[in-house]
Amino acid sequence: MRYRIQHTTRYAYGRPVELAAHMVHLRPRRQPWQTIISERIVTAPMPARRHDGLDHFGNHVTWLFIDLPHADFEVTSESVVEVDCPPPPRAEVTPPWESVVQAAHSHEGWQAVEFQFGTAMAPVNADSKAYVSESFTPGRPVLEALLDLNNRFYTEFRFRAGVTTISTPVSQVMQRREGVCQDFSHAMISGLRGIGLPARYTSGYIRTKPPPGQVKRQGADQSHAWVGCWLGPQHGWVDVDPTNGIVVKDEHVLLGWGRDFSDVSPVRGVILGGGDHVVSVSVDLEPAHDGDVS
Repeated sequence: MRYRIQHTTRYAYGRPVELAAHMVHLRPRRQPWQTIISERIVTAPMPARRHDGLDHFGNHVTWLFIDLPHADFEVTSESVVEVDCPPPPRAEVTPPWESVVQAAHSHEGWQAVEFQFGTAMAPVNADSKAYVSESFTPGRPVLEALLDLNNRFYTEFRFRAGVTTISTPVSQVMQRREGVCQDFSHAMISGLRGIGLPARYTSGYIRTKPPPGQVKRQGADQSHAWVGCWLGPQHGWVDVDPTNGIVVKDEHVLLGWGRDFSDVSPVRGVILGGGDHVVSVSVDLEPAHDGDVS
């Protein structure tokens, strides 16, 4: 499936910003199943310096440095991406989840082990661990348990925008059982790490307007988030979307992954001046034709 994406973030400052340095994760990540046909980042004002590279996790990152006074800042990412995600393995043939926990500490799990530990935004939490443990019963195949957990988040948590912020702790999300995709992802990651499974926070976009006859997906007009769980050295990572109760496939576009939201925040930075500010974000994702390259 080919998509055209436009992601615009605007900052309106109370007083001029004298200097600014921004780090943005807005360029889709290349994968065997995700091809970047075209991509570009446009800013206003233009940066004095720009540097493109990779972060610790291998995500595309762009650093922008602005040295002229400005009252507004706008950054837009435009891309055309083709997605052809392979199906996951059959759930019943995946290993018991306990063996995956052990494998993460072997030489085969060296790339996964850093995702076993709690972070500030996805700490190991007693409530999330207990919730996850209801699906991960002794000896159960890891993907079978993960799919059951994903469906429970979808059916037992309520998607409701405006009741949480990005700083709402996992403990409150578990108590309220409502929030948005970032909340559900952090809560699931917290619980999976609580039982010892490597889990990572994944950022990107979702097609919220489905083809005729299919269910509308819950997401955001900003960006979307979901969860990657390591199934062991044989099967690797599988991504699931607890907000929609589905396995990630051709409805999702990947930006990048990290330990939690802070590792892949779309825009973050340091400014001199500015005062109070207002931020607005808009995302447009629509199917593109095979001939579209820009």
